[in-house]
Amino acid sequence: MATVTFDRATRAYTGGERPAVDALDLEVEDGEFLVLVGPSGCGKSTSLRMLAGLEPVDSGTIRIGSRDVSDVDPSNRDIAMVFQTYALYPHMTVAQNMGFALKIAGVAKHEIVTRVAEAAKVLDLTDYLERKPKALSGGQRQRVAMGRAIVRNPQVFCMDEPLSNLDAKLRVATRTQIASLQRRLAVTTLYVTHDQVEAMTMGDRVAVLKDGVLQQVDSPRAMYDRPENVFVAGFIGSPAMNLFEIEVAQDGSTHLGSFTLPLPRDAAEKLTSNRVTIGVRPEDLRLVADGEGIPATVELVEELGSDAFVHASVRGSEGAQLLEVRVDPREPPTKGSEVWLAPDPESVHWFDTASGLRLSG
Repeated sequence: MATVTFDRATRAYTGGERPAVDALDLEVEDGEFLVLVGPSGCGKSTSLRMLAGLEPVDSGTIRIGSRDVSDVDPSNRDIAMVFQTYALYPHMTVAQNMGFALKIAGVAKHEIVTRVAEAAKVLDLTDYLERKPKALSGGQRQRVAMGRAIVRNPQVFCMDEPLSNLDAKLRVATRTQIASLQRRLAVTTLYVTHDQVEAMTMGDRVAVLKDGVLQQVDSPRAMYDRPENVFVAGFIGSPAMNLFEIEVAQDGSTHLGSFTLPLPRDAAEKLTSNRVTIGVRPEDLRLVADGEGIPATVELVEELGSDAFVHASVRGSEGAQLLEVRVDPREPPTKGSEVWLAPDPESVHWFDTASGLRLSG
C-alpha cells in the first residue's frame, strides 16, 4: 500500500488554450478512496492517466509512496486500471480475462488459479468463471474488470468512470459494491466520475476540478456544508444550491425579492466589491405565510415519493430567477400557484461575486 502525491503536476496539450491539468497539488492517503469529480473537460481523467503513466507529466512530479514515478514506465508503477469500457477479451473466459495480466507477468499457473478464485469469491463471480463476456450482464462484466485489477494486488487502483455504461439502478448497486470492496481491500484508490452523487456517496474525500485547476478537496459532508467557492457550491449537491447575485446596499443589507438579509460582518470585511452571491440549499428554504418572504410562482413540482421539489420563479430587483425548494411530499403546492418562501438565515452561504470565493456562512 502507498500514498499518492501530485506535486504541482501539469499536463499541457499542444495548441491548448490552457493546461489540461494545471499545477495539481493533491495527496491521497494510504488506503484512502478519493474521488476526482468535475464537469467534462475539467482534467480529472487526464490526472488519472498521468498517475497511471498513460499521459506524460510536463512539469511537477507524481509520487507513489516516496518514489517519483513521473518518468517510470506504466508497467513498473504497480497500478491497476479499471476503464469505462471494461476492455475484456471476448474470446477468453472470465477466469482467463482475470488472470491474463498475471500470465503475461510470468506468475505460476497454480498461483494464478488461486488468486482468480479468491477474487471471484469476493466479487460473487465464482459461478461465472467459465463463461465468456458476451454471456454476462453489464454489471457482471464490470465486476470481471474489477477482478482483473484485484488479482494483481496493486499498490493503487485507478478507476476511470467505471459505472457510466450501466443503467441507473445497476449503477447504484454497483457503486455500493465498489465502495464496500475498496474498504475491505484497503487499497489506495483514485476514482474519476462526472456524477457528483457518486462522488458524495463513495469517496472518503472528494476533489473538485474545474478547467484543470483543483477547486477544493474535503470530505463529502464538509464540502456540502462549506463549499469554498461559487463553482463548488453550484456543483456539489443534488438538487443544486440556489445562487443569487445581489447588490449590497449602503446600510450593508441585501434584498432578495422583498426579503431582506443583513450581510454578516465577517463577510463584509472580505468583500471586494458591492456585489455578493447568496447561496441557499433547497432544504434551507421554507414555505411561509403570504407577505412574509419572497413571492414566487410554482412552475413545476417534482414528486419523488419520499421527497418533493418545487421549481419556482421569483421576481427580485434584477428580474425573474428560478429556484428549487424541498417541500413536504404529502402537501406540495400546485403548479401555477403563488407561494412565499423564506431562507433559514443561519444556513445562507455568502460568496464574493467578483472572486467567487466564500465569505461566510
